[in-house]
Amino acid sequence: MVELVTGHANKAHATAEQAAGLNAGILGLDDYVLDVHDKLKITVVSANKVTIGTGELVMQGRHVSQGTPEDLIVTNGSQGQKRNDLIVCRYTKGSQSIESAKLVVVRGTPATGTPTDPAVNTTSPLDGGTTYDMPLYRIPLDGITIGTPVALFNVLKPMSDVWDSLTQTEVLTLINSTYGTVKGYRRGSLVTLRIDWKSSASGAWNTGNFGTLPESWRPPMDLNFSYGGRDGANQKIINVNANGTMTYANQGGTQGTNAFGMTVSYAL
Repeated sequence: MVELVTGHANKAHATAEQAAGLNAGILGLDDYVLDVHDKLKITVVSANKVTIGTGELVMQGRHVSQGTPEDLIVTNGSQGQKRNDLIVCRYTKGSQSIESAKLVVVRGTPATGTPTDPAVNTTSPLDGGTTYDMPLYRIPLDGITIGTPVALFNVLKPMSDVWDSLTQTEVLTLINSTYGTVKGYRRGSLVTLRIDWKSSASGAWNTGNFGTLPESWRPPMDLNFSYGGRDGANQKIINVNANGTMTYANQGGTQGTNAFGMTVSYAL
């Protein structure tokens, strides 16, 4: 039977199951930590205690909120043995279809060799499962020592990030010199630059400066691009540096003073 969920029905009729179905349809059928608060950051407090920070997650369409940090106890390890424990968010549906979620430490099996992760509950509540585990962290133990926790979840970025990744800027003049221009446009984190330079430094190994890119257009590390002129002349390396400076360096051989231009692209 068709039912209008987001509408007034003169009675209580919207269910958690319907909300979960909507979340799963929009966000996907995987499990995600949302990009807010502490994103359930883990802190190792002692040899048998960790703290999980605040955050929000969606597991199989179920929204779970952690409003305050929570301490969890990890069973002590044993000398000469290794073990993998898992911290999971556990969904359960009990009697009278009452649903709940909590953080649980699932203990692994000690081993003298390479330990394996313990089994978790994987039947989705969307498929009728009454217990479901979303793994958050692997806690490796070597003897009595807790190693570095390993995050096992994906952080779901907000729709604003998706919009930015699809939006393209207009073409902007980023560097304007008597020697030429560098223009660019961006689509999300992808930058494309067009270099049009009126003359080139002569000399087999001479260098030249274009100028400095605005901060929001700078790559996260120094980048190098090759330029090859006609008939083997004007061989150059174009440098786009993390500090925004743009330079070129002649690469030996015959180097003229002619104008040159090229296009380079990179991700921010």
